[in-house]
Parts: sequence; C-alpha cells; structure tokens
Amino acid sequence: MGELDEIYSSYAEEVFKYLMCLCHNADLSEELTQETFYQAVKSIDRYNGECKMSVWLCQIAKHSYYKHLERNKKQQRHILQEDTIHTSPEAELIYSEDKIALYRIIHLLDEPYKEVLLLRILGGLSFKEIGEIQLKNENWARVTFYRAKMKLRERGKDKNGH
Repeated sequence: MGELDEIYSSYAEEVFKYLMCLCHNADLSEELTQETFYQAVKSIDRYNGECKMSVWLCQIAKHSYYKHLERNKKQQRHILQEDTIHTSPEAELIYSEDKIALYRIIHLLDEPYKEVLLLRILGGLSFKEIGEIQLKNENWARVTFYRAKMKLRERGKDKNGH
C-alpha cells in the first residue's frame, strides 16, 4: 500500500493540473483525479513501463474526463426533452462576451486540436510534454497546435462574417 501512496503523492498534482486544463473546474478536476487513481489501482497490472507513469496516469485522466462528458451529454439530452429552455437577457449578454465566444469556438474544435490548444495555452505545457501525453512526438504537437490555431481563425472569421 505504501507504493500506491507514493505514486499518488508524486503524481496527483500533475494529474489535477492536466484535468484543470481540460475542464476548467477545480471541483470536477479533484473528483476526476480521484477517479483516475481509482482506475489506475484497478488496472496497475496493465502498466508495462513503456511510458512515464505521469503519461499513463494522464491518459487514464483523459478517459475519465471523456466518460464524464458522455454521461453529462446523456443527462442534458434527458433534461432538454423534459423542459424548454428560456434564456434571460442577462444570460444572453454573458454569452455574447468575447471570452465566452472564444471558449465556445475552442470547445467546438475536434480532438486532438481542442486538447492540444488547451494544454498549451491554459496548461502551459511544452510541446514535448503534450506529445508525451498524446503518445506522439514533439513535432506532432507543434503541427497540431498550429493547425488548431488556423481552425480557430477560420471559425472566428466565419462567426464575425469576415
């Protein structure tokens, strides 16, 4: 059990920060960090040492996040079927702000563009670290980041009518 405690204390903060880059929610990141380590304990026999422990854990964290998103989509669909949506003028104003519009555009990007963009900009990770998390190389991360920026520009122009 001591070895598991050591792994948790060594990597929990890194996994938490990675999840914060994905979801931007401290409570959810904490919950998913716990889920990540739970899943890691369940599947520790599958860790073969071919990649760093942190990379393996971040992969588990990413899958935990995607499972969370899928569960939320199902819940949202169910809620939308039961209720009609009413937006207030205040809500419309909030959604019209540039910052939210940018995050919406980023959210609509396909994977891996969205994840690479968020890891680089919000997470401050190097291209090498991003490549390791994605099980790719540094050059792949650079090219993907560049393409993500181009897609953002295209969608921004489309939205603004330019």
